[in-house]
Amino acid sequence: MAERTAPAKTAAAGADGRLTALLTSAMAFSMLQLFLLGAFGPRLVDQSVLSPTLLGLTTTIGFGAAALLSPVGGRVVDRTGPRRSLVALLLVSAAALALIGAAPGPGLLLAAVALGGLPQALANPATNKAILAAVPPARRGSVTGMKQSGVQLGAFAAGLPLAALAGCIGWRGAVWTAAAAAASAALWAHRALPADPPAKSAPPPAPLVPRGAIAWLAVFSLFLGSGIASVNTYVALFGARELGMGPAAAAGLVAVLGVAGIAGRVGWSRAARPGRAERLPGALAAGAVPAACLLAAALYVHPLVWVAAVAVGVFAVSANAVSMVLVMQRAAPGRAGQDSALVAAGFFAGFAIGPPLFAPLAEAGRYGQGWLLVAAEFAAAGALATAWAVRERRRGPRTEAPA
Repeated sequence: MAERTAPAKTAAAGADGRLTALLTSAMAFSMLQLFLLGAFGPRLVDQSVLSPTLLGLTTTIGFGAAALLSPVGGRVVDRTGPRRSLVALLLVSAAALALIGAAPGPGLLLAAVALGGLPQALANPATNKAILAAVPPARRGSVTGMKQSGVQLGAFAAGLPLAALAGCIGWRGAVWTAAAAAASAALWAHRALPADPPAKSAPPPAPLVPRGAIAWLAVFSLFLGSGIASVNTYVALFGARELGMGPAAAAGLVAVLGVAGIAGRVGWSRAARPGRAERLPGALAAGAVPAACLLAAALYVHPLVWVAAVAVGVFAVSANAVSMVLVMQRAAPGRAGQDSALVAAGFFAGFAIGPPLFAPLAEAGRYGQGWLLVAAEFAAAGALATAWAVRERRRGPRTEAPA
């Protein structure tokens, strides 16, 4: 019997691997535009394409659009299925990137960033729905961590290979290269994923306001996202303007943040088993507080900026992946897409709020105070998550929800 079942197990593992690679790519492309703008921030500011304030506004517009579209996006995914949603996500990502590369000034560039909010809104619902439909419960945490690490893979790609390419062919050429890659990934998704069932014409009504554990996770994600967004948007500019780094080295901070986030998301998501997962968001957010303080300390000891980038990735960035594991464990039956979207909406709202709060401090060169503001946002997320974990412990163990 073992000889007969081994090939089946090997085939299943291969299918899981291909699905994981595709979902990881989708997550990377869903947010790549904003990582590119952050990594290319010194070039854009030096070339007067954007001011530091407008650079922060790109994050606000992109994630503001994603936050507004996420509840509707979750319903769309539940109705139409993950394959259609993922193909649409990748095609719109390609279009947004192409428009950014072609933008003659800030007006069209900001409009393209707003368009990029749609793939962000679809990313978590579509990928989570695909996992619940195709991956056994025992492997969902691992696959979720891997696909969530795709976001940080996008940060790495923006901060290292695409930044290096920008040095050779210009930042616009690098963005157009990313657009072509997103279009290729859309074709891959169309060919690789099984066909969706017929779209549901009359889905059961579902509230657009999060409730219970989903509400707690959404508010936690808002504070967490506020801090992460400020780091993503301004760490390269901070390195270039305050620490004397060149554009390539400053973009490398985004790449280091991305690599650390990949490792953290994969590792912590595997550890997020029912009964343990509830405690992790508060602990990870608490660990992110000294990481933000290290960014402030880097003003006096410059090499600390690299340690800080790693720590923000391992703790703050990883906490978002754990929250998505919790969503799949707690989602109401038939609402995996919608509940994922509601938590993502909180995260995106935080990304929209954080950089505008940081921008005046960046304009004034008061980065130390800005990083302390980020530390306070992480502390608020940690306090909220810890309070929720205590409440959940008193209510007793929970079982993982079906799709």
